[in-house]
Amino acid sequence: MAKAVYLEHYLDSIEGLPYELQRNFTLMSELDNRTEEQKAEIDKLAEDYVANVKNLASEQRVQHLQKIENAYTKCKEYSDDKVQLAMQIYELVDKHIRRLDADLARFENDLKDKLDSSSQESSDEKRLKKDKSVRDKKVSRTQKDSDPDSPGRKKVKNRIFPPSVLSPNNTDLAMHPSDVLDMPVDPNEPTYCLCSQVSYGEMIGCDNLDCPIEWFHFACVGLATKPKGKWYCPCCIKEMRKK
Repeated sequence: MAKAVYLEHYLDSIEGLPYELQRNFTLMSELDNRTEEQKAEIDKLAEDYVANVKNLASEQRVQHLQKIENAYTKCKEYSDDKVQLAMQIYELVDKHIRRLDADLARFENDLKDKLDSSSQESSDEKRLKKDKSVRDKKVSRTQKDSDPDSPGRKKVKNRIFPPSVLSPNNTDLAMHPSDVLDMPVDPNEPTYCLCSQVSYGEMIGCDNLDCPIEWFHFACVGLATKPKGKWYCPCCIKEMRKK
């Protein structure tokens, strides 16, 4: 749209240029014709003077030479007028060229500003999307870390589980797997231990980071109290002995 406006204004400004150029060139052509006529007159006066100089009186010679000088002066005036017209034509064309250059410079600046503005908006949108993505990741990670059953949560080793909410008696320190068979179980709740049951009572975590089971019921691994130091489940001990 801006390009069309600049072009329209420029075309309006040069609408009369062809007429002005044609008028000046016509005047220059007329001056050329007058100059040629004056030169022919000078040649004729010079020939007459040379042919009759011996028969002319001193005063007549001066008058004849004065005519030749006047003809030269007139011819010079025509030439000066022609030079002035040529300068006017040059300035006229140069004025429009300078205006065109100025319009092009303004158009380029406007276009650059629009591109910079568009680039800035695009950059802002990308930054906002990136910030939103980072916030979403942080929220997702926070929710993931706050979920005790999340597979991505870092396991705290050799830490006794608090009594499960599924335990019929939260004050019990240990329960046998058979004690929970009649308990209502959420099908979506994860299972642990060698017995593949949900968490209940007190549990202990295997200190092997690659342990596939991770958590065990005290009763299932023959524990009554929390052991001191690192503790490994029977499966991991068996694998370590093979190595």
